[in-house]
Amino acid sequence: MGQRWFSLTPLNPYRLIPFMLILASASPARLELLRSIGLAPDKVLPADVDETPLKAEKPEQYVLRVARMKAEAVAELHPENFILAADTAASLGLTIIGKAEDARHAREIIQRFSGRRHRVHTGICVIAPNGVTRTRRVTTVVKFATIAEPELEAYITSGEWRGKAGAFGIQGRGGGFIEWINGSFSNVIGLPLVETRNLLKGMGYKG
Repeated sequence: MGQRWFSLTPLNPYRLIPFMLILASASPARLELLRSIGLAPDKVLPADVDETPLKAEKPEQYVLRVARMKAEAVAELHPENFILAADTAASLGLTIIGKAEDARHAREIIQRFSGRRHRVHTGICVIAPNGVTRTRRVTTVVKFATIAEPELEAYITSGEWRGKAGAFGIQGRGGGFIEWINGSFSNVIGLPLVETRNLLKGMGYKG
């Protein structure tokens, strides 16, 4: 990808620095989503942060905090670049539901979702080359059908729940459980594309 330039300050538009777009995430789904709209990052550098929820932390607060932690961790090592980070979690009420730890945990999560509505939240954080940091949070409501035991057993055996917030992916077998959604489809995959694109553009990113 060709070299791009960013003005450090509107007061001095002639002081330009080269920059890259760095995705601070290990999620293959987020990378593919960005590529699908022509925003392929120059580098992918997953951030190693503690994603344990804080006591009494609300789901909306949690995803924003973790996304910001990821972005800041990578920005420390790669200043003067655009850093994009995101974190996704599901919730039932105020209960944060992240990735399943094992098959038993995945089964419990899907059983809790069966026949009910839950929410999927994604926090987005962008740090610009001049250090300006901005965040957005997007929430989508997801309604699961009632899941019969044989369907649930086949899904758990497939292993598709691994590494996914809420133990399912809307773009895979888990999509067959969903009756409807209210909100961003790409948010349920892991990155709300319209909001991410607008956030980057609003901060001066011209990819």
